[in-house]
Amino acid sequence: MSTFLGTPTAPPPAGAGHLRGTESFPDAARHALQDTQLRRNLGAATATIRAKRAGVVAEVDDWEQLRLAGSALKADVLARLPELLEELEQQVSAHGGVVHWARDAAEANRIVVDLVRATGSDEVVKVKSMATQEIALNEALEEAGISPWETDLAELIVQLGDDRPSHILVPAIHRNRAEVREIFLRAMPDVDPDITDDPHQLAMAARAHLRRRFLSARVAVSGANFAVADTGTLSVVESEGNGRMCLTLPQTLITVLGIEKLVPTWQDLEVFLQLLPRSSTGERMNPYTSMWTGVHPGDGPQEFHLVLLDNGRTRVLADEVGRSALHCIRCSACLNVCPVYERTGGHAYGSVYPGPIGAVLSPQLTGTTGHDDPNASLPYASSLCGACFDACPVRINIPELLVHLRAEQVDAERGGLPSGQDVAMRAAGWAMGAPGRFAAAEKALGLGRVLGGRSHTISSLPWPGSLWTGARDLPAPPEQTFRQWWAQR
Repeated sequence: MSTFLGTPTAPPPAGAGHLRGTESFPDAARHALQDTQLRRNLGAATATIRAKRAGVVAEVDDWEQLRLAGSALKADVLARLPELLEELEQQVSAHGGVVHWARDAAEANRIVVDLVRATGSDEVVKVKSMATQEIALNEALEEAGISPWETDLAELIVQLGDDRPSHILVPAIHRNRAEVREIFLRAMPDVDPDITDDPHQLAMAARAHLRRRFLSARVAVSGANFAVADTGTLSVVESEGNGRMCLTLPQTLITVLGIEKLVPTWQDLEVFLQLLPRSSTGERMNPYTSMWTGVHPGDGPQEFHLVLLDNGRTRVLADEVGRSALHCIRCSACLNVCPVYERTGGHAYGSVYPGPIGAVLSPQLTGTTGHDDPNASLPYASSLCGACFDACPVRINIPELLVHLRAEQVDAERGGLPSGQDVAMRAAGWAMGAPGRFAAAEKALGLGRVLGGRSHTISSLPWPGSLWTGARDLPAPPEQTFRQWWAQR
């Protein structure tokens, strides 16, 4: 075994995998905001999920204690990650599995392609997996002449629509039923041409389509929600049963696992199997929870490979503040409460990890190459309202991480010509440096009431004020300053 943990790796090269978009968040968000259908779809879907989650979370009297336990377990895992990964490898190997280590997306894709080729198969069925989306495994398989078939319904819709996922849990959340029907009619062979947009009919069409794949595929590729270090057990939780079909029917199973997805012991799963379903789908427990440990003669896949994926994670681990982003259990609760995500959708973030957690995880995994790097804009894709922290089942303080990453970027860009923000901040600092200057500045700002007009709202200012009013309105100054109000009392 050769491990590289403990030494921060170089960030993945630009263009490798699906962690970086092609335009900055403000530009992509501006385009998304013009799509009224998208905003309706997102608003309806996230409101439904939020209501379901609030109901089932309220049923648990010790919810906050569970959150604290989940946070403590994740912190313990990251503190002992090398030790736990070696323990996991030993246990998987002892039970007949084979462990592979992948430093980046290219290495992980090469390992999986070689493993599939060795079986002689030219197709694989897939369980929904963020890790394989992250490394663009489907594209690598297709380039090698191997057909990947997504079996999760939402992932299938995205694949048939030649689209990109826009949500961690519901990748096709940006599509409504009528759009799904059109995709099925266009891209699904043998579908009934009279199919309607009734959810039952759509689900039955997908079921018939996938059943043929399940019965013919000899290789399956999965991710995993958790890996238990002391037993070598992998776990996938899902709602449709497609995961269990993939994990049990094929002869060969290949699992791609981010190295942070560990729990130390079997008992620790108890905490996360309560936190995850309530936070993600608003259910008390997952309909399907599949667990497997190595291989067993005559039962399930007879060949099991585990690919442990770094792809920038040890780089994140080296940041004592930023590493808490690796606590994420991919429940997507932070997306469903975020006012920014609800209006822009996931594509605006560029990465397969959208929303608040994506805004802190993606730029750390890839690193950023300067102000023009699309991922450098992600830490600013937030109002810092704090709703994501309240919703996170493992208490990731996302607003704190956003501010931390913004500060890192500002520090990295110090020097050279001052930006508009630098000019504004220096001017504010000078004005606030003496009582007389501050009083004069207050009087000068009072003139802004003229710009506010009857609406008392300023919508347009010259540069550098346009950097603010280009994205949001500015309230007109009040008729009376605090000092004037205080002096009258």
